[in-house]
Amino acid sequence: MTTDRLAGEAASAPEEADPKPEASAEPAAPGEPGAPEPGGPGEPAAGADPDRTGAVVDPERAPDGEPGAGGAPAGADRDDTGAVAAERDGAVGLAAGGDHSDQSSTAEADGPMTGAQAPSAGHGDTSGGPGVDPGGAGDAEERPAEAGTGMGPGGSAPAAPGEPGDAQAPAEAGPRGVQGGQGRRSAAAEALAAAVRAVESGERSAASFFNDAPAPRPAAPAAPARERARAAAPASAPAPVRPPSARPAPGPGGEIPGSGDVRQVLAAGGAPETLAGRVAEVLGERAAEALREDPWQLLAVPGVRPDQADGFARALLGPDCEPGDERRALALTGWLLERAALEGHTALESSALREALAKVSVPDPDEALRTAIAEGAVLVFQDALDAAPGARPRAAEDEDAEQPVRVLLGLDRYALAEESLADGLARLASTFASPQGGAADGEAPAGDPGAPGWESAAAAAPTASAAELIRTAAAHGLVAHSGGEAARAEPVALVAAARAMGLRAYVAAHSEDGRRRLAASLSEAASGGRSTAPDSDPDTGTAADPDTASAAVTVAGLLADAEGPGRDEEGTLALDLLAVLDAPQLDVETAAMLVESLPDGARLVLSGDPGVLWSAGPGRVFADLVAARRCPQVVSRTPDPGPIGELISGIGIGELNQVEAPGKEVVIVPVRDAGEAVHRTVQLVADSVPRAIGIPAEQTQVITPGHGGAAGTRALNAALKDRLNPGPGRFGGFDPGDRVAYSPAPGRTVPGTVVSADAEGLRLNCAGAPVVVERAEVGELVRHGWALTAHQAAGARWPAAVVVLPGDATAGLTRAWVYTAFGRGERHLSVVHGAESALPKAVAEIPFKDRTTRLRALLQAQAPTAPTD
Repeated sequence: MTTDRLAGEAASAPEEADPKPEASAEPAAPGEPGAPEPGGPGEPAAGADPDRTGAVVDPERAPDGEPGAGGAPAGADRDDTGAVAAERDGAVGLAAGGDHSDQSSTAEADGPMTGAQAPSAGHGDTSGGPGVDPGGAGDAEERPAEAGTGMGPGGSAPAAPGEPGDAQAPAEAGPRGVQGGQGRRSAAAEALAAAVRAVESGERSAASFFNDAPAPRPAAPAAPARERARAAAPASAPAPVRPPSARPAPGPGGEIPGSGDVRQVLAAGGAPETLAGRVAEVLGERAAEALREDPWQLLAVPGVRPDQADGFARALLGPDCEPGDERRALALTGWLLERAALEGHTALESSALREALAKVSVPDPDEALRTAIAEGAVLVFQDALDAAPGARPRAAEDEDAEQPVRVLLGLDRYALAEESLADGLARLASTFASPQGGAADGEAPAGDPGAPGWESAAAAAPTASAAELIRTAAAHGLVAHSGGEAARAEPVALVAAARAMGLRAYVAAHSEDGRRRLAASLSEAASGGRSTAPDSDPDTGTAADPDTASAAVTVAGLLADAEGPGRDEEGTLALDLLAVLDAPQLDVETAAMLVESLPDGARLVLSGDPGVLWSAGPGRVFADLVAARRCPQVVSRTPDPGPIGELISGIGIGELNQVEAPGKEVVIVPVRDAGEAVHRTVQLVADSVPRAIGIPAEQTQVITPGHGGAAGTRALNAALKDRLNPGPGRFGGFDPGDRVAYSPAPGRTVPGTVVSADAEGLRLNCAGAPVVVERAEVGELVRHGWALTAHQAAGARWPAAVVVLPGDATAGLTRAWVYTAFGRGERHLSVVHGAESALPKAVAEIPFKDRTTRLRALLQAQAPTAPTD
């Protein structure tokens, strides 16, 4: 492992005065090509970052706070949704008598609310345990952007529509009700909710609903031996992708229906009228009436805090506003559970929720919870507790004794998703539970576990681990496969073998980069190990055989029917086998939609590296599946090669080892402070790595713990832009040639490059696909992308990675974060190290930040125990 070699070389090199002078040319005159339209993306919009830091600020929101300025959060994007939020120094201050210990925010805003102070969030959850901090606790990098309300100092960026906490209609997760995340709640989902209510009332026990195996579904129609090859892409350039806007359609006057009446109510309550559009989006056309009846419904708007809602309620209700108001208790209970979902929890223990309610000055938390349960605002669950390690096994005479349980409370959105997911996984796990029969030897269908093609494919597998996976998948409908980067070849070998047998087999990745790499690997596997590079496009992953390349998809594209086989007449995906790589990145709602989209008789292989960060959204699907041990598990024995692979393998078991790196594969660059960290990072990307390693700047990715702070993504992107692509930022803070991170949906980041901007919006090139982002959504969906967070980078790899560990961001470090960030570089890793002893401590002592979920218990209650050899 080399220390400071590259940075030392760069330190003596003169800085380039202006590497791209043409990029700072004067803006085009009005009417000329590239000229900005008034108010459009071609000119700095109101609230745009005057310093061109890349943080385009919505006019309605206050700028994010940064460390050192009152302990404000490092912030995060939509793609960090559901992961752990930044720790606060104190509880949320409530004008109704709450704790006012955290009043340090200095961020500007439109103006304070009546009687509402606005405390800000700080850094890093040090508790490590499940629960919820009313102000949001946890890792600053992994926190979604909060909605800026402009309702007081410390307001932060608006949350994206569809994020947890957004009160828009959630995607249902019940059987057949989850396809595409659209449609009304299905009959199965309604029955599930009724079952939960029966458990709450004591009419039935929870176990009584899970004693029987899931009811079999109608048999899916027989599939052809091979699906028809997809039509070749036309020679002409593809049409730009215009993602549908999540905002409601504006009315005749250009504003969301109901905004006018909401504006009056907000003014009466002392709240900024600029919130009217967002309130109307969340609460609907009757938003004004709803706020008059229950002012605390303002908490449903992302970014509004309890102290702000209290001030609003006092202004509207006067003397009738009391801390113990039932409406306040209901709103705060839902708000706290949504905050917990942002931290990754799908439910909370009742004790944790009671404690959180007390912190926001609810006089009687027990009564508040009873009211919320009676009103159906939250659901109650009882999960059996595991025996403590070393505990005495229960004797036969103790079998009738009551088993200890924990009482969990959750929102129906995530309860339905977990119930549906558990049911779907149990259905798949039981696909081949009974022996197949009826076919003579040698005449079994290709998909039958006894078909001779499976054993032939296993015998021809490139590695012993791949052969084990093929044999296991042949005999089971649900398989968990784990391994590092090199182990990704094993599910690819399985899919290639299944397709050679005539099955409709597909492999899915979390990111577009992962899909391209899978497409290349799949084409190579299908060609018997011969490289397809001469006939393939490295940008699109399109190989000589379009049919083979099309078998590699992204999870998002598969669910949206934009990629993959499409759906059959029953609405299920027309496939026989699906291998999902990057399975730890699946949140509970996405996993529920995916599993419910699979037909009966299909095989599902969930594959991933158990050491990486969990999903940005709520849940820990892959970890719960592995812990439940209700399906066969194949652990790869294929190690990751090279010094980086050796380093990552050690981190995975809690050891930060020094590795030999004769080719400068791993370089440590010590720094004293955040300012020096930014300076050295720019030198590495722009000069040292290209000169010493031969990897250009555009193939190097910077990764840092958070968005805010003196060495967060915003500061790093500003410095890298000034060095690599300086310009005025005339397109809403962006210039042609800027690297960007585009977030089309919460939890997803698509790297791209700015091409231009016009009246339609900002035009991007994302992995060869043209994308147009509407100008009203640029500030919400696009930010500069030279530097990313680890959650944004998960599922993708670059030839070189520069990981920045400033001293002010060490509270959020975990082994999983370090493992994920250090593993993003294929050929080279530079670590700009200012964390001192916090780095080895995190690797050795803090594996991850736990999440409270129910999926493991649900699987153990529904699915049979996995067979053992």
